[in-house]
Parts: sequence; C-alpha cells; structure tokens
Amino acid sequence: MRRLASLTLKQLRALEAVERTGSISRAAEELGLTAPAVHSQLKALDHTFGCAMLSRDGAGPFIVTAEGAVLLHAYERADAGFRIALRRIDALQKGLAGTVVLGVVSTGKYFAPGIVARLRKSCPEIEILLQIGNRDSIIGALQDGALDLAIMGRPPRVPALEAISLGDHPHGLIAPPDHPLAAKRDITPDEVLNEIILMREQGSGTRILATRFLDRIGEGKPYERSEMGTNETIKQAVIAGLGIALISYHTVVEELRSGRLVTLDLPGLPIMRHWFLLHPADAPLSGAARTVWEFIAAERDSFLPRWPAGHVA
Repeated sequence: MRRLASLTLKQLRALEAVERTGSISRAAEELGLTAPAVHSQLKALDHTFGCAMLSRDGAGPFIVTAEGAVLLHAYERADAGFRIALRRIDALQKGLAGTVVLGVVSTGKYFAPGIVARLRKSCPEIEILLQIGNRDSIIGALQDGALDLAIMGRPPRVPALEAISLGDHPHGLIAPPDHPLAAKRDITPDEVLNEIILMREQGSGTRILATRFLDRIGEGKPYERSEMGTNETIKQAVIAGLGIALISYHTVVEELRSGRLVTLDLPGLPIMRHWFLLHPADAPLSGAARTVWEFIAAERDSFLPRWPAGHVA
C-alpha cells in the first residue's frame, strides 16, 4: 500500500512515453517537460518498486522490463477508465447522463413506457425510474421530494409546482357492446344512474372526476357503485357486464378499437381534461431532469392517443 501511495500519474505517463518513443528526450518534448524531470520520474518509479522499469542496451532505445510491462498494462487500463469517467462527468454536466425519477398516475401507465422508450433512444446515458401510483400517492411523493418529475391531471395546490400542459385527456362512459344503452342516443341521466357504476378507489383522480360528473347530472341522486382498485379490473368488469364506468379514454383505446367496449352517447361527454408535466417549484432540476423535462415538453401530445374525430361533445 505504501508503494501505491507513492505512485503518481506523472510517473506513469513518463514511463509510457519513454517506452513508446524509446527516448527520454523525445518523451520529455512530448510531455512538455525537461529530460532531467522525466529521468527523475523514472528513478522515483524504480525506487518505489525496487526494480528497473526500463532497460537499455548501449545507445539503443529504452525498452520496458517485465515489471514495467505489468505496470504499463495496469496504467493503460486505468487510463481507459479515467477517460470513460471524464466523458461521463462531461455528460452529467451537460444533462446527458444521470438518474431521473418520473412519477406517473396509474391512468398514464398506458403511454408512459413509450415516453421512456423514446428517452432511452435519445439519451441512453439517462436512467429513467418510472414510479406508478394513484393521484394521492404521486402528490405525496412530490411533497416528500421522492420524484424529480411527474405526469398527472390537474396539478394540486400543494406542493407548489411548475407545470406545463402536454395535451388533451378525454374521459368517456364505457359499456359492453351488447348493453341496452350502447345503441341508444340521447341517454338520460336517470338511465345512467340506474346502472351499477364501477369506480376506482379513493384517492384516484378518475374517481374524483366520475363522482363530480355523476353528482352533477343526477343532481345528487344516489346510485349503486362498486369500487375496484385498477383500470384493468374495471375494464374487464365492464366487458363482463358487471356495470358501466366513466374512465380515461387513454386506458381503453385498444378495447374500443377492437369492439370489446363502446362509449355511451351522453350529453357532456367526453369530459376533456389535460395531462400535465410538473416538478416541485422549490427544487431546482438536475441537468438530467432538465433534459428529460425539455424532451417531454417538446414531444407534448405526440405520445397520446386522440379521441376519434366526430366524437367530441
């Protein structure tokens, strides 16, 4: 360990330059040093290891000894590692490397992996950690400083956030294609409220929106509801005929395209909300987080499925 403590990069550079050029004077010129300075570095190496690192036959060029070859091999590997480190440090300083924690409400999990995939292609040195949760859990993670960025619906009042709109977020009332209301136009609120309404859990933004909508159209009239913890469960329950649901269009795009689900024709639908990209206003973004922010902001709604033309109320 004492020998390692005595070893310096200057000594190793001197050894490499003399071995490569075969001459102390040429190595000194290349390194921008005097010949005595290079000779001094080599002598220090010999003293540290107790053996010669270079040998010379008469007036011929310097050649590396067996011990010197071992040391040079280690130096070359270390030098390659340092060069990689320098590139990574440069990338970190430019915001092209690092780790970013992106929180997404569960409704956004259907398109969020696409965002991450694009980011990996554009910025392969940035690691994106995707955290999925309902609205309350994502807000809590923002308050705790556990997230760098988040994608969700309407930003909360607390904590203070910087937010930009990414695009439309439509919500519609879904039913199986053989449902009695599926082919009917001008459906009344009473017809809707007579159905079993499938709801997300407390703390879900979709549940908040559905509750407000049903309370508005029914003027507070009670209705039967069934609570389910995920959008996937709700979709499958609606397909099975267990009820109807007000849900994000972005969670049922494929089911609507395939005909396994349909949207009901009710005045006031779809409800058009917005997706937002946000981060805590009092926490400066790291270079990597700023790069991800700018990337998603530039892409905006290009990763969002669009509500079919002619179906906006």
